Amino acid sequence: MAITIHNLGFPRIGKKRELKKAVEAYWRNESSLTELQVQGQAIRKDNWQLQQSQGVELLPVGDFAWYDHVLSTSLLFGVVPRRHQNETQTVDLDTLFRIGRGRAPSGCACAASEMTKWFNTNYHYIVPELTENHAFEISFTELFDQVKEAQALGHQVKPVLVGPVTYLHLAKTVGEFDKLALLPRLLTAYQHVLSKLANLGVEWVQIDEPILALELKAEYLYALTTSFNKLQGQGVKLLLATYFGSVENYLDDIAAYPVDGVHFDLVAEAQDIENINERIAKDKVLSLGVINGRNIWKTDLEAVYNQIQSVVSSREHVWLAPSCSLLHTPVDLALETTLDGEIKSWLAFAKQKGHELSLLKQALLSGDITSLIDYSAPVKARAKSLRVNDAAVKLRLDSLTKQDGERTSPFAKRQLVQKQALGLPILPTTTIGSFPQTTAIREARRDFKAGNISEADYAAQMQNEISYAVAQQEAVDLDVLVHGEAERNDMVEYFGELLEGFAFTQFGWVQSYGSRCVKPPVIWGDISRKHPMTVNWTEYAQSLTNKQMKGMLTGPVTILFWSFIRDDLAKPIIANQIALALRDEVVDLEKAGINIIQIDEPAFREGLPLKASKWQDYLNWAAYAFRVSASGVSDSTQIHTHMCYAEFNDIIAAIADMDADVITIETSRSNMELLNAFEDFDYPNEIGPGVYDIHSPNIPEVTWIKQLMKEAAKKVPVERLWINPDCGLKTRGWQETQAALKNMVTAAKELRQELA
Repeated sequence: MAITIHNLGFPRIGKKRELKKAVEAYWRNESSLTELQVQGQAIRKDNWQLQQSQGVELLPVGDFAWYDHVLSTSLLFGVVPRRHQNETQTVDLDTLFRIGRGRAPSGCACAASEMTKWFNTNYHYIVPELTENHAFEISFTELFDQVKEAQALGHQVKPVLVGPVTYLHLAKTVGEFDKLALLPRLLTAYQHVLSKLANLGVEWVQIDEPILALELKAEYLYALTTSFNKLQGQGVKLLLATYFGSVENYLDDIAAYPVDGVHFDLVAEAQDIENINERIAKDKVLSLGVINGRNIWKTDLEAVYNQIQSVVSSREHVWLAPSCSLLHTPVDLALETTLDGEIKSWLAFAKQKGHELSLLKQALLSGDITSLIDYSAPVKARAKSLRVNDAAVKLRLDSLTKQDGERTSPFAKRQLVQKQALGLPILPTTTIGSFPQTTAIREARRDFKAGNISEADYAAQMQNEISYAVAQQEAVDLDVLVHGEAERNDMVEYFGELLEGFAFTQFGWVQSYGSRCVKPPVIWGDISRKHPMTVNWTEYAQSLTNKQMKGMLTGPVTILFWSFIRDDLAKPIIANQIALALRDEVVDLEKAGINIIQIDEPAFREGLPLKASKWQDYLNWAAYAFRVSASGVSDSTQIHTHMCYAEFNDIIAAIADMDADVITIETSRSNMELLNAFEDFDYPNEIGPGVYDIHSPNIPEVTWIKQLMKEAAKKVPVERLWINPDCGLKTRGWQETQAALKNMVTAAKELRQELA
């Protein structure tokens, strides 16, 4: 019996977001390309050494990405949209940044490529744009350079590649054609990559095909079989990596693939490990993903040992690994010096997960589980902790009824009441909520947390920032204003800090997209609201203007999925706990005179199970939780929600079931393609399609905005349309924000004349 510890991928941002800082400095022309590359090399070196120090024997290479690993794959094969190509049609880091964000230190500014969620995670990938005649040639050599870099440091490496069928599945076509028709050419390019890796002395290559966690059509199953038949025999051993769900429906196919090993995620969904063991040939490596790669809870290693011991002892070659790439977890729990000691004893970050695998391997080889029992003691203590459960929360939850998730009147009646109460023009303009988080704001927040300024001084500074934001909105003549969220560090973290049942880390950062990192709260106990969270700030902002001020909240589903979720309670129960807390806030905002309240749900779609057969149950409880949060107000109060970077066609009925009066969505990167869902489905409520991409520094032209809205008006009646940016503006600067909003309002005023 031989056991090897390997990893499917590691966080690429650095322990303290070093990559984010280096990339953004390069974007601002504050550092050179060489300096950026040196910083990237230092992060990779540190990552490899850290993993090796915890017992990881086969290290991933190719999991590092400057912006996104799917985008890196596109560059590897020369998939570069024409608008992003440079004069010499070569591929470099600036090409990558132009695709990802629409701008780089060199080259022209242009529309960034579309961005959407990586399966059901909060990580966003850049959608490849495929043309019918693309040649797929190796165009970006960083993968090979990084292999040589790791080998020079003495590491045993396992390059990681997004599988060809998953890559095609994730891509969009430019023009009408079957993207699977590109597979033969793409496989030839993959063969060349594998041959080059073999020439570098690589033994194993990991081919990620998470598409197998979906319910696949026959043509994709055939494509997977074709793919592995073509990729074998290139001088390397292939490890098929499946994750994010059960693949038991395809065990016959997987067992027949000519690969040398298969990785199974034993955490995301229940899988019959004995059946897997029986079906996968004994001469193949069986990789067991037994440590949760998407959450931060310490593993009950004693339970895992009992689950896998008989299988491990029956095979010659077994690998142990996290369930998926550790991209979705923070780097090192040891950095957390202020976290509650008991809560900290329940957690494990990426570094600690390597240690967990080492302990498990030692016990499996020796048969002595004493160390596992000791390690797992906090896990068992957490299950019995009196801190975790709140009887009052349970009592309120148990009293919820169907009526608690319903507004007093249907939308058609509410709409008439709201039009009279709010007095807004046709095509009303607004923003999604946040305004630029300036250096002054961040310094004030830091000083307040450090105790260097008083609460009164901090509040005064935040009021000054709110006054400025309101004045800027009035200057460009927006119709519905927001207070700008100066006091908020993050749209989820802020609320978590004010709710019971949440804990917070200092360095628990994970990548959301590009250089954007988030620090998810840790939901460890029952959730409730002890006092108002946003009312004072919003009430103050309303006092500064005669225009409508919009209250801004993050919805229950998004707070749930953008946190590290406790794993001892069903998700619908946690969502309803959050919904009840938010319901109290919504009611208090209305009492304070706020007549428009936005409850953001950008994570609504990402919570979908990967298997479509399980969608409806999720959509039912997710929509109900949203309605519980929103339904405590009168007909005259207008409820908004916001969603971004997701496909809506297949869940449009559930979005309608949320019964928000207005929904705002990201559409600019897709040129309003996402509105097709609202054309084919008779969506009854009002819609604000985003008219410019806030993730790009480019200023939208008036003509561009008008063109997009005219496309929108072909799909949605103009009297039900709003005009707004794609998302919040916290990552932008004030100068570009003012210019962009001025153009947006100008476009709206011209369109009122042209489309009325």
